[in-house]
Amino acid sequence: MARLPRLVVPGLPHHVIQRGNDRQSIFRDESDRRRYLEILQDVIRTHRLAIHAYVLMDNHVHILASPATAEGLSRTMQSLGRRYVGWFNARHGRSGTLWEGRFRCAVIETERYLLACMRYIELNPVRAGMVVRAGDYPWSSAGFHLGQRQSQLVTDHPLFWALGNTPFEREVAWRSLLDQGLPDQEVRKISESAFKGWACGSDEFLAWLKNRTERPVAPRPRGRPLTG
Repeated sequence: MARLPRLVVPGLPHHVIQRGNDRQSIFRDESDRRRYLEILQDVIRTHRLAIHAYVLMDNHVHILASPATAEGLSRTMQSLGRRYVGWFNARHGRSGTLWEGRFRCAVIETERYLLACMRYIELNPVRAGMVVRAGDYPWSSAGFHLGQRQSQLVTDHPLFWALGNTPFEREVAWRSLLDQGLPDQEVRKISESAFKGWACGSDEFLAWLKNRTERPVAPRPRGRPLTG
């Protein structure tokens, strides 16, 4: 089966996943992580991408971002990947690819899944048993959203701002949401949509999106088995 073209819709949030080849580490120490974020901050200005949440794990990355143009997301990830791999290989005396093929992504329904996807991303280290609370992990946007760290990389989405009228109110509200965790059903839905390239949203959202693109936005429902 031919590979589907990547679905990108300007102005909507997209959940991006990029993994190391054969699940190898893409970050060996803090210097690697700092350099990745420095490059990311540089390329999003060029390609007009707003980052709402992120987490750097040992062998993969999650990013929630809204592109201003149809090409902005792909160009950002291509430029980021090329520059980071060149730097990583030179620093660690290696050659060859670092990534497991092209990055994966899913368009996210803003009203229903944006905050859920942010929680999914920032709770990744908690689910992996690396920290007890999301804010304890230094390589994600959680600390910024909880008021623990500053960041020039993150652009808060209006739905996050709607959590409170002041930074303190938003931080308290976000801490409560992170402490609640995320239902397993939503974890699976958000994860599978990104890995398979399908949009993540309600039936109404999928129908709306289907009318705006020639590419399929969700898997076709299975037909009833023949009987008789």
